[in-house]
Amino acid sequence: MKRPSTTLRHDDGRHRCPWAGLDPIYVAYHDEEWGIPEYDDRALFEKLILDGFQAGLSWITILRKRDNFRRAFSNFEPEKIARYTPAKIERLMQDAGIIRNRAKIEGTVASARIWLDIMEKRSGFSHLLWDRIDGKPQQNKFNSTRQIPAATDLSLAISKELAGRGFKFVGPTIIYAFMQAVGMVNDHLVTCHRHAACAKLARSAPPVAFRKSAAR
Repeated sequence: MKRPSTTLRHDDGRHRCPWAGLDPIYVAYHDEEWGIPEYDDRALFEKLILDGFQAGLSWITILRKRDNFRRAFSNFEPEKIARYTPAKIERLMQDAGIIRNRAKIEGTVASARIWLDIMEKRSGFSHLLWDRIDGKPQQNKFNSTRQIPAATDLSLAISKELAGRGFKFVGPTIIYAFMQAVGMVNDHLVTCHRHAACAKLARSAPPVAFRKSAAR
């Protein structure tokens, strides 16, 4: 059955973006995570890696395996992942709890090393991303999922930046999905109960540490 393009009214009376469907895991993710501005360097790294693993798959598949990913990848601590050996990669290839894709696993290790380099030489991974929009989420006002783009000029620019540094699985479509998830853009439909909530968060100033670092 074709999924609707406008919000769905759930049993609790709230209207939600149709992609969440009725799956409790997906609904919780939609209500509690998707579109909320995220400025934490490590959390952004985790989300970027998981979006890379999603390539060719559905996001609900990743959500259902997220705890397994966190266990397998040292809770996505880049300092630990960067030290993974070929033997560790082989063990990950045997872990049925995650997506056993060698290119994606090896890409995660490579990306962790690049993340560490960015953290050492710049003001942080968060700034590498958020500085492009001055730390403020972009507010869209879409009425239908048909209006939501798969990629934008900004996602293309960020994709080029990350790929140029050596990150893997960071094409413009993956990056736009990432931007939506971490609240760089508010793509909740305007009739979704989370649109106004995320817009309110966007009106708040970025964290103090972000503002101070950006001023340097």
